[in-house]
Parts: sequence; C-alpha cells; structure tokens
Amino acid sequence: MKRFLFYIIFSLLTLNLYACSNEPEPTKEEETPEEEVEVNEELEYWKKEANKSTIAFVNHFWNKDKKFFNSYVGRPDTSEQDWCYWPQAHAMDVIIDAYVRSGNKTWKTYFDAWYVGVRQKTNWVSFIQEDKNCNYDNDFVDDMEWICLTMIRLYEHTSDKKYINTATELWRIIKRNWNEEYSGGGIAWKQSQPQSKNSCSNGPAGIIAARLYQLNGKKAEDLEWAKKIYEWQTEKLVGLDGKVYDHIVPETGERKDWIFTYNQGTYMGMAHELYNITGEKRYLEMASKAANFCITELVNKDFRKNNNFDILQNEGDNGDGGLFKAVFVRYFVKLILEEDLSVPERRRYVEFFNNNAEVLNTKGTGNDYHYRGDWSKPGNKSHDLPTQTSGCTMIEAKAYYEMILDQRKK
Repeated sequence: MKRFLFYIIFSLLTLNLYACSNEPEPTKEEETPEEEVEVNEELEYWKKEANKSTIAFVNHFWNKDKKFFNSYVGRPDTSEQDWCYWPQAHAMDVIIDAYVRSGNKTWKTYFDAWYVGVRQKTNWVSFIQEDKNCNYDNDFVDDMEWICLTMIRLYEHTSDKKYINTATELWRIIKRNWNEEYSGGGIAWKQSQPQSKNSCSNGPAGIIAARLYQLNGKKAEDLEWAKKIYEWQTEKLVGLDGKVYDHIVPETGERKDWIFTYNQGTYMGMAHELYNITGEKRYLEMASKAANFCITELVNKDFRKNNNFDILQNEGDNGDGGLFKAVFVRYFVKLILEEDLSVPERRRYVEFFNNNAEVLNTKGTGNDYHYRGDWSKPGNKSHDLPTQTSGCTMIEAKAYYEMILDQRKK
C-alpha cells in the first residue's frame, strides 16, 4: 500500500488484556498535540492484526495463577499428559515479539512471571542429580534448547542477568550431550539416549552457540561450537539440495527420511547466524538451499490445486507438529531481511512469506483469532497451544517484517 500524509489526532490505544483481570493494566499514554504524521498503511494494518492476534492468544492460553501457558484453550492443564515443555518457549517468544513490535511495557510483565512459572513443571524431574537446582533441566535436549533460546531473547530485550545466567547454565548442560561414540559427533536428542542424533537437537544448539558468541564478548569457544555443530549436521543430516533429514537411525546409521518445516528452519537459522558472524558465503548458500527446499516441497498440496501459489503444509492440528511452522517462520523472516540475498531469491521468499500471512489472516483466522494447522481454513476452540502459537508467530512475523522495512526506508 502506498504511503501518504494526512493530519490525525494521535492517540495510542491502550492494550486491553481483558481476560487477564489479575494482570496489571498498561499505562495509558498521554495524547499528543495535533501533528503531521507519516503513516505507512501496510505497517499499521499488520501491527493492528498482530496486536489483536496476540491479545487473543494471551486471553485463550495464559494461566494467570500459575504463570505459564495452558496447553488447551480456556482450561488449565489437568494432568501431566496435558503439559508440554517446549511450546512454552515459543509461546513466550510471541509475547516478546509483541513487545518488540509495540514497545508497550505491559508485555514485559509476563517475562518475569513466566520465568518463575514455567520452571514449576518440566517433562522430567531434574535428570541429572547435580542439576537439581537448575529447574529447567529436561531429558529432551531440544526442549532445553528452546527454553535457552527464549532466555537469550529475554536478556536481549531486558538486560536482566538472570535470563542470560539461566541460558548459560542450560547451554552447559546441552553441550555435555555431544558425544563422538555414536555417529562421530552431534548432540543427542535425549540425555537418556546418547545414541539419538537428531536434527532437532543440533540446529537449535548451533543457533545458541552463535547467539552466545555475539552476546558474551565473542568468545572463541562459542563460535567453535557453532561451527562444529554445523559441520557435523551438514555432513550427516543435510542433502546437497538443502533437504534436512530428521535423525540418524542408531541400528543402521542411515538417515531417517522424515522432513519437517521445523528442521529446515533450525538448520537455515544456524547457517544464517554463521554467515552473519563470518561473512562466508557458503553459510548463506546453505541457508538459502534449506529455505528453497522447504518452500518448494513442504507446502499444502491441496491448497496448490485450487490456487496459483503455495503456503506451508499442515503438519498437525494438535501436538508437536502444530508448532513446526512457527520455527521455520521465525528464522525465515530473518533470512528474507538479509540484504546480501540475490534479488530473485529475495523476491521469491518475500512473495511466499506474504502469501502465508495473507492466507492465514483472511482465510485461516477463526472466530476470536483461533488458528489451525491448515492456514487456509479457520480455526476453532479445539486447537492446542502449539497450533495456536504457529499462527500467532506468523502474524507477528509479518508485522515485524513490515516494521523493519519501514525503518530501513527512513
């Protein structure tokens, strides 16, 4: 949409988290005098849509008493089977996205609450006795990695050292799950199964190492870890075409041909982080290959039949698969904002990204902003936290993309 000038009485709407009555209300900002304001219609539209989406997300899932996100709409978790650890990180990432987008300090009130609330429950009691005081320890290494990455983001936007201290402690636990005995390296998927070498436990680990390198005074050890993990995964679990295999079968050493948007996204994100640090083109090339494979192969085939463009595939309306697209989108939006991409690649990526946002927001937004795994169909209250988080992540990512474009034009 074209940009234009007009006069407007500038009054910022107060965020209304009506379902969280015990949460502090945002501070109402004072009205400013009448002034000439340049308005980017596209940016303002997506900011409003993201705001409505994320407010609904909090109203649907935030447990104001226990300070974490419920697994289902409108009801507290009633059993251990309801509880799933890793979506908590991605749900909090949506709240961080809202804060980055708006600057509204009310969103920050959830940061500390979640930090305390989420560690009350894990999938496992502390797996290693020496880590009993960590409270975030988990048998599933990838679950810890996602909590670690969210702690890093919280630190980046607050400078509160408890977040980076927790991330550092989690990183210490994660690193010890690297072993050479099985598959010649790689970080195990489960602490209790050192032979389990999966993409889901290596891509995020490489991102952690790269991010900590940039935050912790560029310590050589962190960069070495990022490169080591990248090289191992590239050799063992990535095809020349950018196809990211799920895991190595322990009994045969073969690559399991399960392909998910999740794994494409984490490998892409790790390669892109290394490119940003080193400037070596090979990393950007592999990030692009992983992206190209995903947006070509992991698409909604039924939707394609009736339309002349693609959107990401449905990987599940409930359970882990519902969250996979959120992972790809979070790192894909960073890649499409990479200024060193070729013009044809950028054009293709932006078109695909925008199509997903438009379809989700026009066809897939159900009553009161409920989403489902198929972004071309409206959701309902039966869907769970992972599925809802993917939809919210997409809408926030679109708002973020427009915000960065707007900043670059100024």
